[in-house]
Formats: sequence, C-alpha cells, structure tokens
Amino acid sequence: MSNTASAPRKILVTSALPYANGAIHLGHLLEYIQTDIWVRFQKSRGHECHYVCADDAHGTAIMLRAEQEGITSEALIERVSREHQQDFAHFGVAFDNYHSTHSDENRYFSELIYTRLRDAGHIATRDIEQMYDPVKGLFLADRFIKGTCPKCGADDQYGDNCEACSATYTPAELIDPVSAISGATPEVRSSTHYFFKLPDFADFLEAWIRDDHVQPQIRNKLMEWFESGLNEWDISRDAPYFGFEIPDAPGKYFYVWLDAPIGYLASFKHLCKREGLDFDAYWQKGSDAEVYHFIGKDIVYFHALFWPAMLHGANFRTPTAVNCHGFVTVNGAKMSKSRGTFIKASTYAEYLNPEYLRYYFAAKLTSRVDDLDLNLEDFAQRVNSDLVGKVVNIASRCAGFIKKLGGGRLSAHCAEPEMVARFIAAGDAIAEDFEAREFGRAMRKVMELADEANTYIADAEPWVLAKQEGREQQVLDICSVGVNLFRQLMVYLAPVVPSMAESAREFLKLDTLDWESRQKVLLDHEIAKFKPLMTRVEHDKIDAMIATSKEDLVEEQKLKETPKGPLADDPIAPEIAFDDFAKVDLRIARIGSAEYVEGADKLLKLTLDLGGETRTVFAGIRAAYAPEALEGRMTVMVANLAPRKMRFGVSEGMVLAAGSDEGIYLLSPDSGAEPGQRVK
Repeated sequence: MSNTASAPRKILVTSALPYANGAIHLGHLLEYIQTDIWVRFQKSRGHECHYVCADDAHGTAIMLRAEQEGITSEALIERVSREHQQDFAHFGVAFDNYHSTHSDENRYFSELIYTRLRDAGHIATRDIEQMYDPVKGLFLADRFIKGTCPKCGADDQYGDNCEACSATYTPAELIDPVSAISGATPEVRSSTHYFFKLPDFADFLEAWIRDDHVQPQIRNKLMEWFESGLNEWDISRDAPYFGFEIPDAPGKYFYVWLDAPIGYLASFKHLCKREGLDFDAYWQKGSDAEVYHFIGKDIVYFHALFWPAMLHGANFRTPTAVNCHGFVTVNGAKMSKSRGTFIKASTYAEYLNPEYLRYYFAAKLTSRVDDLDLNLEDFAQRVNSDLVGKVVNIASRCAGFIKKLGGGRLSAHCAEPEMVARFIAAGDAIAEDFEAREFGRAMRKVMELADEANTYIADAEPWVLAKQEGREQQVLDICSVGVNLFRQLMVYLAPVVPSMAESAREFLKLDTLDWESRQKVLLDHEIAKFKPLMTRVEHDKIDAMIATSKEDLVEEQKLKETPKGPLADDPIAPEIAFDDFAKVDLRIARIGSAEYVEGADKLLKLTLDLGGETRTVFAGIRAAYAPEALEGRMTVMVANLAPRKMRFGVSEGMVLAAGSDEGIYLLSPDSGAEPGQRVK
C-alpha cells in the first residue's frame, strides 16, 4: 500500500519473540530497532499502528534452566521478561504491548487454531521413534540433540535444522546424535506424535509466496523447499514439558514453535482488551488492515510456511508481509565472546548512548536480507560526524544569536523561503524510503540536507555579521532559517533517535514533530535556551564496553572449563612444584548469604564467613545451585587470591568446585570444620 494514501491505515506490526532463556544482545537489537523505527514512522504519518511482542516462554530449555536455579518455570520467565523489557526500554523500543506466550490468551488461540485444523482434517497422529535421554529421563526436544547433518554432513548441528545448509529434518535422522543436556547417547523409543499436514497447503503457500509477501531473496529460497517437497510438521512433545497440553491428548504438549507465532495474536488480543480495539478488524479474513512481521532470516521457514498455512487453515487472515533481515557482525566478524564483541544490551547501555546504535543501524539498513556489520571505528566516526557534527551543530550555531538578538524569538519572516520549501518537499522522498525500509537511503538524504544547511550558515557567517553595527536583523534572519532547517531534519530523524528528537522538540517549543508538522514554517516563534542534544562517542567507552564483555566471558567459562570425563579426554595439567602449591592458602568458609547477580547468567554472589572476617566472592555456580540452598553451608575457598575487579563488584577469592557434564559440585569439608580453619 502506498505511504501517500490520504486515509489513515490500520497497521499491526510484530517482531520475533525473544526466547525467555537468555539476555538480549546487539544481534537481537537490530530487529527490534528496525521494527521500532518503522512503527514510529507510521505513527508520525498519522496511521493507526500497533506494535506488539512477547517473550517466547515455553520449551525444554526454560524447564531445565528453572530446575537448575531451583525455581519454578513461571518465576524464571517472569524475571527474564522484566530484564528483556528493561533492555528494550533503554534502546527506545516502544511496544504498545509486551506479553508472554505463557498466557491465557495464547492458550485460547493455540487451542482454537489447533482444533480448527484438527476438525478440518489437517492434523495427523502416528507413532514415531524419538530420542530419549536415559540420564535425564525425558524425551529430547530437537534443539537438545546435536549431531551430523544428514543432508550436507556438517558437524555439530541441532536436531531440527542445519545452520550450514538450512535443511530441516527430524532428530532421528541426525548422524551420531548426542544429548546436548547430558552428553549421553540418546536411546530410540517409540511415542505417539501429532503432525500438522503442511503438504495440504502446498498450492496455497506457493501462490502466497509468489504474491510479494516476502522479499525476492526469501521467495527464491522458499521455492527451493517446494522443489524437494513439503513435509508434515511435528507439533507435539511428550511430558515433562513446559507449555500447553494439547486438548484431548493427556501428556502431550504443543511444541514451542507452534504456540510462539500464535503469541502475536495473543499479545494483540491483550492490547485489544486493554484499549478497546477490535481484534477481528485486524485478523479476520478479508480484513483491510495490514499485518507485518519483522524477523531474522534464520526463522523464515516457520514464518513463511508453517505460520501462513496454520492461519489459512484455521480461517484467519495471513500476514501482509514477512520482512526478513540479516545477522549482525562486529568489526567484520561473527560476534565473539573471546574478543568481547558478543555484547549484551545491558552492557552496551552501561557505557554508550543507545541512540548511537539506533542511528548507526538505521544508516546501514536496507530492505534486503544482507548482514549488517557494526564496525566500531566507523560507528564512532559516523555518529560524531552526522548527528553531532552536522545536525546538532546547526542548532548550536544559531540558538545563541536568536536568544541574544531576538529575545529568544525567531524572525517574523523567512529570509530563504525557497530553501526551506525544498527541505519540506524532501520529506516526501524520505517518507518513501522509510516506508520501503530503506533506512540507509533515508539517512543519506537527511545528511545531504544537513550538509546544505551547514554550508548555508558557514557562507552567511552570522558570527562575523554580528560584530558589525546594524546587521542584527540580518543575523537573526539567517539563524532563524537555520533553526527552521534544523526542525525539518529532526522531523525526519525522530523515528530513529526519539530521545534526541524529544529534546529538540522541547528546545523548539513545539507540540509535536510528526511528519505533517514540518509543513508550517516557524515565524516569530519562541524557542528555549539551547542545551546539548547529543555528545560525541568516546573511544574509551567503547574500549571499556569490550573489556567488560570479555569479563562476562571469563565467568561463563568457569562452567565450561570444569573437568569432563576421564583423564584421557581431560589430561592433568603440567606438574607444579610443592612450593608453588604451598603458596595457596585454602580456608574453610561458611556461606553467610548467596544471591543472584543481575545481568550475569552464570554467577552467584556469595558472602563468606572466615571466622571473624567476611569476603565477597562471585562464583560461576548459578546453573547448579539456588541461592537459598547454599546459605549456611560450609565450603573451601582460596583465601589469598588477589582481589579481582569485575563489572558487578570486587571478588575477594575463589570457592572450590568440581564439575563434569553431569553438573557442578561445590567442595565441602567434613562435619566439625570451623570457618577460618586452614586446609592442610
């Protein structure tokens, strides 16, 4: 639909649901920032646009992590949801509703869609041979089995799809499978499973895909899957499983990928109930509303095949478009924990302005599925040059003269009406770029205008004229034009840097910076005292962010590097002299308190009693122990280890633990030991 349509459009927009089992990182943020910019643009144009999302809260991974932490799955997903929403808020991602797939609405729609598909003959049941972990005592979800891809031979692939060749398969087809949970070789056991008969919708899907609902690159990839034939989709999992039980099928649960996209409907329904919106006006067949999904290219199979087929078969409308993006690389390489470039959203926000990242992503985003490289040197240079050196510079150069010569009011007439009119007219082409998700092209046009505005001010030299008697009005006229040009730029940048735009709106004393507001030239208009709208990127902050990300890795690797299996697989380290060992002061310590460390997935903060002295130690044992289970327990610590400064505080020692694939085991002395005693 054209973005120049006069009547307001009804638009529903979603981003993929983040999994409630880990922190948001910069790779995730690309999608949410891209979506948020597009949504803010639509709202600026006056359209009725709703942006909903939710945590993807079901599955084996959630259940196992909650078990490791000694809490319920419900408590885990509630905590992670708070963390996710805090991260999104830091980056200006403004959802109209953020929900959870573990909700009454999602249960309702999951059961409704399933029963409609079942009653229409699109569900099949049959016994399948399924992988079973004899150590953990559960059937293994696809993502908890690893092995060699049966299609291309790539090693270390998960049990549902190959990251090397994008093939999909069942876990039973993997070559040399192992349990990713325990490392045990899975046993093959028979179980009745429920299947969605995707081949029933082959003709519909092929027509839908060819009808411009996906990007050309994605369409071409999907057509390859049709050539090899569509398979029925396994939509059930056996207990124990954290999710929704399938109606009339005790002990069988909906596979997480069935109810995850249904979470879009559930979150919107939750918003409809709160705001009094008409759900059917968006989701019934024949609706004139628009529905857009923004996703990563790695989950296109679910969103462009399973999802539209499920909706169509259950008598709901299908998406207007599924918009895919590529992955984020950092400094030309895959995000790396060892290099400190696997950066969590919370870590970034601790050191840098989130709007730097919003602008940089916008400046590089296209409508294609290409990967985006976050080059940190280019990142600093581009933000400093464009936002600070060009855009903010216009306002800072002009505001003081207006305050001094005009009493804070702009000139009553426009000295450069043709230039201002050209800036206003440029908004039409920029709007077309935003609509088409060609954000990079839009930013280039905005910065070309900023260059023109700066050239105008530099050539006019108001600071020189201000020193000449009788030129006050001319200076005021020039600077008033400058402020009007700045105002146009901020209208175009507002979807990208909303916080900076809000500060600009306050400086300009305007009610709004929406798209149409730019049509009215500011004449005899009062402005506020200028305050810096954006500071420069500092390279030492980038360095500190990278260093902190590496520190996170050190703690995570304490778990990964614990001994695994026999000595042949984990040889003893090189010999040390007795004198070297004698330097290590091992002491008995009582764990006085233990608590989770916010922002750290692996750490617990322990307060240790050494008998008259207390120490704080950060230990990578969170996966194995709930804090309350440790309090009062005796353990052994290295008491003379040099304190180590971490992002979360100073760690004043180290507790001793042994570990294997089966878990981590904190060392404990026999009964009778007292805090402070030396281990000999």
